[in-house]
Amino acid sequence: MSARFMVAMTLALLLGGLAQADQTFTVTTTITAQQQADENARTGRMAHCRFLNGKREGVGYSSSSAQQAIESSCFWRDAQRGRYRIVEQGVARGPRGWFAVIRYE
Repeated sequence: MSARFMVAMTLALLLGGLAQADQTFTVTTTITAQQQADENARTGRMAHCRFLNGKREGVGYSSSSAQQAIESSCFWRDAQRGRYRIVEQGVARGPRGWFAVIRYE
């Protein structure tokens, strides 16, 4: 099962049980950069994770190589100039090319 499906099911269960209680709650989900890269490669889409706890995330794609996918990611040049620090990175190969996800602090 995909991480997004698990999140959707968890939210559905929580919302179903709390709908009548009128309570406020927070759901925090962690998906790794590698898991997000795998998901992007599987679906063939470049998508950002929605639950990042305030961190920046760059996504990239290349039909040539994993390194080019990394270098095409959002904020990559800023990280190379020392503006952001890379804290997590994932790369996966899909049917049409390489997908990268990089998280920055």
